[in-house]
Amino acid sequence: MDKLKSVLSGEEARRDDRTILETVNEASTLGWGTRVKGFVACFVVGGVCTLLGVCCLFLPRIGLTLFIVFYTFGNICTLCSTMFLLGPLKQLKRMCDKTRALATTIMITCLVLTLCAAFWWKNFGLALLFCILQVLAFAWYSLSYIPFVREAILKLVSVFMK
Repeated sequence: MDKLKSVLSGEEARRDDRTILETVNEASTLGWGTRVKGFVACFVVGGVCTLLGVCCLFLPRIGLTLFIVFYTFGNICTLCSTMFLLGPLKQLKRMCDKTRALATTIMITCLVLTLCAAFWWKNFGLALLFCILQVLAFAWYSLSYIPFVREAILKLVSVFMK
């Protein structure tokens, strides 16, 4: 009966025009308390993984590999934690805004290249370089959410460069 009502009211036609991302966004109808709990949980998991990665760095032989895995996974969890607050579609749109597109691209590229350097190319020096670039790109991306901070940092750097 619900199907018949939706067809007669025209809702069925609107449902067919939705994209996959819109469907996922509509399916994520969490309450605000649940969203905050999900954000905190995902953020804490990301932070713990990052700290665990730093602690694993001092293990002989496998320490660097574990560091790279935990550190990258921690960054991914921390990045995904904000999707609980805004919703996945809105977060992806914000990540691709004109002001954040370059930082997002560099950040995701560094995440992938870190894992490639560690496991595929087996070049740990390059993996550490990409980890450092991850930190810088993630920081630059995060600062884009605070108005005028990136411009102030660029001005400060230009003053020190003169």
